Amino acid sequence: MKSRATVPISAIIADDERLARDELLFLLNGIGDIEVIGTASNGIEAFDLIQKLDPALAFLDIQMPGLDGLGVVRRLKHGGIDLPHIVFSTAFEEHAVEAFRLEAMDYILKPVDRARLEETVERARRAVGDRLIEPLPSVARPASFTKLVVRNGVRNLIVDPRELIYATIEGGVITLVTAQAEGQSNFRTLEDLLAALDPDVFWRAHRSYVVNVNRIREVMPWFKSTYQLRMDDKKASEIPVSRMQSRRLREMLNL
Repeated sequence: MKSRATVPISAIIADDERLARDELLFLLNGIGDIEVIGTASNGIEAFDLIQKLDPALAFLDIQMPGLDGLGVVRRLKHGGIDLPHIVFSTAFEEHAVEAFRLEAMDYILKPVDRARLEETVERARRAVGDRLIEPLPSVARPASFTKLVVRNGVRNLIVDPRELIYATIEGGVITLVTAQAEGQSNFRTLEDLLAALDPDVFWRAHRSYVVNVNRIREVMPWFKSTYQLRMDDKKASEIPVSRMQSRRLREMLNL
């Protein structure tokens, strides 16, 4: 099958059976375009890996100890964490309806058939590939708002967007951090916030973080060829950079 993506699609595999993990990894390596950046033997580990590694794709078994695959997705949703594209790989047909209700990209049955897996990978290429090769914006566009509102308790502080050091989202709530103030934003998503900011200054370093590139104090190597950014705020906050954006960071800074 011809590859379309110019960079691999990052993925994790979660299954409590080692043979099943190894078999799926073997098949994916043979098909190509998928880079497995982590494996988990239960749902708790899968949840932690998704938060830590920010994969574009997650292959989850349904029945796992501690937290099953469906539970992983529910916990991510409940925490307001952006989901990777989810593929359930399981021996049980009866969970398909619930899986797709949770917005799974695909649902494949064990033992995994290579041809069927190729269909899944092709679907992932279409869903993910274009975003992976999307260039960084180079032409500034006018911001939609000239000021930002930072809600701190009962106070509504008005700040210049250029004073924003970083923004983060957790549980569906966006927090804005400046040198002088920290509080909640009225924006509902980071995408909406980014539309109000200068694209030459603000960068989506991670699915949960937007940073002001002029307020990065230090770039620190981190887990699995990724990086953390130490920001120029009072707490010297450390911001994770996703695996995909780590590639872009290396290009921008010639690391």
